[in-house]
Amino acid sequence: MADDGRWAGRNADKDRLRSAIWNRLVETGVNVGPVHSRIPNFAGADLAALHLSRAPGWATARIVKCNPDPPQIPVRLRALYDGKTVYAPVPELTAGFPYIKLDPADLAERGVDFELAATSQGYLIYGEPLEFEAMERIDFAVVGSVAVSRAGGRTGKGAGFADLETGIFRELGILDETTPLATTVHSLQLVDDAVLPMQAHDSALHYVATEMGLIATNTTHPQPKGVDWAMVQPDQFRDIPFLTALRARMEARS
Repeated sequence: MADDGRWAGRNADKDRLRSAIWNRLVETGVNVGPVHSRIPNFAGADLAALHLSRAPGWATARIVKCNPDPPQIPVRLRALYDGKTVYAPVPELTAGFPYIKLDPADLAERGVDFELAATSQGYLIYGEPLEFEAMERIDFAVVGSVAVSRAGGRTGKGAGFADLETGIFRELGILDETTPLATTVHSLQLVDDAVLPMQAHDSALHYVATEMGLIATNTTHPQPKGVDWAMVQPDQFRDIPFLTALRARMEARS
């Protein structure tokens, strides 16, 4: 089946790669639910989260940022049970505010099950809305991925949300090049380094956790210092309600 995804057209090589990965997951039966145009959920996502929790930096992290997608529900759940504050974005950044804060102590006091709060629907109900400027420093960052390489290369579903968020975080000093950046994927989502070369505006992964174990990429790729506004697409400014105002605030700071 040929389906390059909802956000196809920005990079033809990555479009083809994403389509191949989505098809591979379906053909092998390791997908959980639909995968095309999504960060794909997969059998073994809970094991990948377990392996990720053994990455250097996880145990001491106080604040963990995690993407909102289903395969990372086990990551958010493990972080809450480990007593960590979780920052999670509004899916596709479509609300007037960008992020939600989940405080495990607050959730427990209110009797909110962590299993519910770890879902994107649950955290939108029970979490605290948060602007970028109100966020504390992130100690460990998790992004969703469609394809990754052992050298730290990554592509998501093609919308550019993760690169945009990470650039904003770096520009505001919420994370820097020393902050661990990680993902959880099925081992079938691993591709050769040459298939997924790093570009100047890409943020490289430090850790990739699969159902089989943890990979340290030992990347030497220079991390971007902030947002490359030239790479932000017109539809992102159109569809993300707060983005234009945030850009104005950030440029006023510089």
